Amino acid sequence: MIRGILHVDLDAFFVSVEQVHNPALRGKPVIVGGNPDRRGVVAAASYEARAFGIHSAMSLAKARQLCPHAIFLPGNFANYRKASEQFMAILADFSPCLEPAGLDEAYLDISGCDIFGSPHQIALSIKERVKKELSLVASIGIASCKIVAKIASDHGKPDGLVEIAPGNEQEFLSPLPIGKLPGVGPRTEQKLKELGITTIGKLAKIPSSSVKLLLGASGMLLYQHAHGIDSRKVESRGETKSISRETTFSQDLPDQRILQATLRYLSERVGAQLRLQNAQAKTISLKLRYENFDTINRSHSSTEATSTDDTIYSIAARLFDKSFDRKKLVRLIGVEVSNLTSNARQLSMFNQKSLRQEKLDKAIDHIRKKYGFDSIQTGNMLVLKEMAESDKKN
Repeated sequence: MIRGILHVDLDAFFVSVEQVHNPALRGKPVIVGGNPDRRGVVAAASYEARAFGIHSAMSLAKARQLCPHAIFLPGNFANYRKASEQFMAILADFSPCLEPAGLDEAYLDISGCDIFGSPHQIALSIKERVKKELSLVASIGIASCKIVAKIASDHGKPDGLVEIAPGNEQEFLSPLPIGKLPGVGPRTEQKLKELGITTIGKLAKIPSSSVKLLLGASGMLLYQHAHGIDSRKVESRGETKSISRETTFSQDLPDQRILQATLRYLSERVGAQLRLQNAQAKTISLKLRYENFDTINRSHSSTEATSTDDTIYSIAARLFDKSFDRKKLVRLIGVEVSNLTSNARQLSMFNQKSLRQEKLDKAIDHIRKKYGFDSIQTGNMLVLKEMAESDKKN
């Protein structure tokens, strides 16, 4: 039996949810991410804002330069989460084999789900229900594997429905720009373009040995995907096993102060998500990627679980101090917590200080939820604010 995989992706999700709650925002350049006077990046942009060249992960300051009259919003994650839950519930009505890939996208294996009609009919039904019940718009890709379905949904945006028949994968992929292949970042894209590999089809045509020589072991996966080959199954997820946040810098950084400030910011992001899920973590991990793409991962595990920002950061900072090579520039830094447990502590003299810190963190969470994450700057995160203000002046 040929697999039928759907990749369903909500268009401009954060912005669209904001427009549902405030219809006056429809048709206007709207950016979710926070106050452009503070350091931050674009989390989502309406299509009206994208027309000015604004895209996700762009600095808010740059976005304001491109579109001074844009409406900047801090975001309401409670509303986004509720809409996401409703979205996933709609998808689950069509198949139990559902794999969320984020708040606003998911893979659905509809192999054998003939009771709901053909894959095309199922996709139309999903789009109709999402629009009717949530007032949101979904783009859907249909294919025999996950990678092609994802590329197809992106290719059809906005409000698209693209179906790739089995056997036509390479015909569809071949003319697409190489940057459309998931896993090909800006650096890899530039490297391939310098070699004349500008489309997915051109990558598929070169010998596999050359791909491995150029891109290493990870390049072989890209090579398979360029041929439309992806054997990954759609896997339903159970409980969250880890929470991570990472940042890829626009320029490779040598400045240890900025790196440590970013590490603090990411630790607080992770801590906030832990507390939101009423969970604690026993393992803290650091991810560090250098300018040459060498990547290191370091972890520390403890019998004492935590959800406090200070503890997460202090452990991540120790891992950073042990791992950081001052002779190299850093491209990416990230923090992950895993080995999660429910937030159930016994009150003891040993953890009274930690419990007080948790209460303080939750109070900060409440303020940030109301006024935006950047409304409170703690510890060495002030370095990031100073850097943003300096960039603005220049």
